[in-house]
Amino acid sequence: MLITRESDYALRMLRALADGRILTAGELAEQEELPQKFAYKILKKLQKAGFVQILRGVNGGCSLSCQLSEISLYDLLNALEANSYISSCMTPGYTCEWCVRKGTGCIAHGKLGEIQRVIDEELRSRDLQTVLFG
Repeated sequence: MLITRESDYALRMLRALADGRILTAGELAEQEELPQKFAYKILKKLQKAGFVQILRGVNGGCSLSCQLSEISLYDLLNALEANSYISSCMTPGYTCEWCVRKGTGCIAHGKLGEIQRVIDEELRSRDLQTVLFG
């Protein structure tokens, strides 16, 4: 699980909304120096996850709909990323062709699973308030 550009942009957008202001996607993009199309795409994912509210109309814009202290970095990354695993073999239901052909388990899979658990645990222990503001 890596912090992608999309994840970085989402963090910056949430930071910009943390003061309670309502900002349009364009204002967020300009303030945080993000591509506007990408900003809107990220906002839709943040809305779907329940992190932001998008209001349409003349007085519309985006605002936080949660407390950053209640969202972990793990929650954010999983809301944005379709695949948040360090290796494809960590994906539930993954069938390893090597294991099928060899008829045995894969030591690497087990070790990667251990690493994935440690990373996930660390990401779950970090709330966005702390990540963004210390």
